[in-house]
Amino acid sequence: MLLKINPENPQMRLIRKVVDVLEDGGVIAYPTDTFYGIGCDIMNKKAIQRVYQLKQRDQKKPFSFICSDLKNISDYAKVSNYAYKTMRRMLPGPYTFILEGSKMVPKMMLTKRKTAGIRVPDHPICMELVKELGNPIISTSAATPEGEIFYDPSLIHDYFGNRIDIVIDGGPVSGEPSSVISLYDDEPEVIRDGLGDVSIFE
Repeated sequence: MLLKINPENPQMRLIRKVVDVLEDGGVIAYPTDTFYGIGCDIMNKKAIQRVYQLKQRDQKKPFSFICSDLKNISDYAKVSNYAYKTMRRMLPGPYTFILEGSKMVPKMMLTKRKTAGIRVPDHPICMELVKELGNPIISTSAATPEGEIFYDPSLIHDYFGNRIDIVIDGGPVSGEPSSVISLYDDEPEVIRDGLGDVSIFE
């Protein structure tokens, strides 16, 4: 199902409709400030398995996930004073921060080092979804297993068909990846230089 939602002022009844699907273990595609993402409720193991199947991804490679704000991040990650100050300057925005995950994060969403990739995108639709759901949402780019990325929600809808329960049409997205920054052990490291300024770490 393709569902058009206003990207600047998301209609709450439509957000609620999508959240109902997420609560039922559904998988959705949604816009962010970088790409269209594919995701589900981080607390639903069956739904996470579905996303792994869609992407044909090795289960040893955890997905990153979206939190609604800094306070929400501190529920799911160990946030030092340094990490907090750094993220406060940069979020919401096109960044993925690698932090040590907390006990709230399902084990399958952590790396061997117990780290997790966390995003707070500057996009009203995904922010409202996370707030309304009350849990983070898995975030992986809407792409084929071969890595071809879709920028158009109708193409995502055509390609995945009924394997995705709702594709949100939130208009155009930037189409560039987020910058990935590890703040593990308070030693900042730019892992991927994408959208967003990372010069403070150089």
